[in-house]
Amino acid sequence: MAVSHDLRTFKNAAWLGWQMEANWTDPFVFATYSIVKPLAGSLILVFMYIVITGGETQTPFFSYMFIGNAFYMFVAEVLFGVTWVIHDDREHYMTLKQVYIAPIKFYTYVFGRAAIKIAITTVGVLITLAFGVIWLGVEIDLGAVDWLVFIPALLIGLLTILIMGLALGGVTFLTAKHGMGINEGIAGVFYVLSGVIFPITVLPGWAQTISHLLPVTYWMEALRRGLSPDLMASLPGSTGLSDFSNLEILLTLALSTVAFLFISTAIFRYADRTARRKGKIDWTTSY
Repeated sequence: MAVSHDLRTFKNAAWLGWQMEANWTDPFVFATYSIVKPLAGSLILVFMYIVITGGETQTPFFSYMFIGNAFYMFVAEVLFGVTWVIHDDREHYMTLKQVYIAPIKFYTYVFGRAAIKIAITTVGVLITLAFGVIWLGVEIDLGAVDWLVFIPALLIGLLTILIMGLALGGVTFLTAKHGMGINEGIAGVFYVLSGVIFPITVLPGWAQTISHLLPVTYWMEALRRGLSPDLMASLPGSTGLSDFSNLEILLTLALSTVAFLFISTAIFRYADRTARRKGKIDWTTSY
């Protein structure tokens, strides 16, 4: 009974999330926006790379960068999306208190809303990767994909991002005007230190130490190994994680996810209790 209730909450929250994401325009314009937005973001980086390298796009490092940047959309959009659920309901619609007193689990509601963000971002990632393969020569061969690495890595990584978003959502309870800035800052740390667009070996030693503590670092490595094994085989020793086997990468990612689950849950519960005690659940930034 409880499971069916949670599933119904998740489904209704996902439906609400879809309505809020897509109801601002007609389906054609929304579909066009969903295609153009990820491509535009990726092309900015592509043009920067072309200018810096003099147009050398037929290299392993170009594919390395493009694949990492494509999957980073999940980090940016989902991490921001989970936190935005709380911010949106509190600031814009002023319904967070009503959601809190409703007979539903708040976690289920938040993850249901975030599920639509994942779905929309997945479309953007697929479009970006297809564009890269067809028009830019990105090294992805579907016949060579290691699905036993790619699928578990993708699912575990998405769970990790959701969990991190929950912690940042808790911080939103206690901050007046800086929640979004904190989110963007955390996402920026991952972008620079997790091997998204360049190997972590180019970083100074102290930064590499931090990189090895971030689950996103192992996620990006696992996704690349699963999606383009030949590409990663052509970059031995360059990524900073070449000594790890595929199984070790997945286990490290899973263990870091479990660790962040406890950390994020503790942060969210502390923020939740503090916000309740101080009456900040439904405070807006106008106070």
